[in-house]
Amino acid sequence: MNPMDPQPDLSTGAAPPPLVPADPYGPAAPIPAQPVGPVSYSPPPEAPTEWQRQTWGAPPLPTPETWFEPAPAPVAPVAQRRRGGGLGLVFLTAVFAALLASGGTYAAIRASGALDRAPAALISSPTSGTNVTQPVTIDEQSATISAAAKVGPAVVRIVTAGTDPNNATATSGIGSGVIFDAHGWILTNHHVVANTSSLTVQLKDGRQFTGTIYGIDTLTDLAVVKVDATDLPTAPLGDSSSIKVGELAVAIGSPLGTYSNSVTAGIVSATGRSIDTDTGSINNLIQTDAAINPGNSGGPLVDALGAVIGINTAVASNAQGIGFSIPINIAKPIMQQAIAGQALARPWIGIRYETIDLQLKQQLKLSVADGALVNGGQDASGTTQPAVVVGSPADKAGVKDGDIVTSIEGIAINGEHPLDAVLTQFAPGRTVTLGINRSGQTLELQVTLGTRPTNP
Repeated sequence: MNPMDPQPDLSTGAAPPPLVPADPYGPAAPIPAQPVGPVSYSPPPEAPTEWQRQTWGAPPLPTPETWFEPAPAPVAPVAQRRRGGGLGLVFLTAVFAALLASGGTYAAIRASGALDRAPAALISSPTSGTNVTQPVTIDEQSATISAAAKVGPAVVRIVTAGTDPNNATATSGIGSGVIFDAHGWILTNHHVVANTSSLTVQLKDGRQFTGTIYGIDTLTDLAVVKVDATDLPTAPLGDSSSIKVGELAVAIGSPLGTYSNSVTAGIVSATGRSIDTDTGSINNLIQTDAAINPGNSGGPLVDALGAVIGINTAVASNAQGIGFSIPINIAKPIMQQAIAGQALARPWIGIRYETIDLQLKQQLKLSVADGALVNGGQDASGTTQPAVVVGSPADKAGVKDGDIVTSIEGIAINGEHPLDAVLTQFAPGRTVTLGINRSGQTLELQVTLGTRPTNP
């Protein structure tokens, strides 16, 4: 389905909640000593206000011609007659010499170009309290402008055509994507290209290419599209594991399918969010208040340095300023697989777990405050499931029910970095080290990651 398709998808998902894709100051002056004597608390006489003048019949004050006080007119010095009369001549001679000197000084400064230099700022030194001049540099290019200029050329508009499998009617839609490799590799959302028979990729510079779906991700709402082109503009990739709540977030895409390469800015509102869609749940998302609309789906979320930190995927339709993006670190493994010509696949170790928080720690009296507790439970049908899947990579490595996974390859597992988000950063077939806390003892187990099954 497509973000502009009237049929339900991430653009028009059902509640709850409905989702749409989508000290500079110097030292204080001493206080003067107060005179000793009786203190009067009688207020000083004040001039009548304008309202009082009109009430008492006094003529109103005239409206000033300007809101600034006029400068007083210069007063010429008056020479006093003194005995001898020679002092006046000396005074006039001194004035004349001063004028000549000042004129020469002005000419010298003017010739040096000092009068044409940029003004300097007068600031107060925090150590000495004295004023120090520093040049003022005005940078007109904000972080948002810089980020948009750096990533914008690599943001594409994806126009799709296909058939709705529910009623066999023709469909069309428009979404966004971002070029991550100059040889025609594009990252977008799965729901942008799902159920399509043709793809047209439009670049900001006006070029158009026919695209094909290289592969889709069964874990997240991601897909890789390929076009037959080279030397394409690419977007730099950031590190979504290091983003901070409150930092700048810039969204670029084609909202409503019409306004291509639109730029909106906001902040990172939260991380580690989970949402439910008509195709399942998506976890570990970035929440942002940067405006995201239908058509923005598949476009990049960019940080202040102009690096892609997420792929915009959905927005809450019953609220304002609540949008979601898939962290770019989750997407990096499948991007690398695509460039290498491999099938898109996700890692799998075969355990069921709960992320430890303060409540779970207190409830089960655990010895650690972070990690993933390996334990079984019941699935949606009420069937009891084992903590470790028999024959899985975790089972072969010796992971047991009740173990606490504290790290993967040295990356700590906690609320901000849950096990599944960290695990997705590694490709199937790689051997990783699991840090395990087993009954208070610290262990390290080597696990060779398997490939995530369609229905794990």
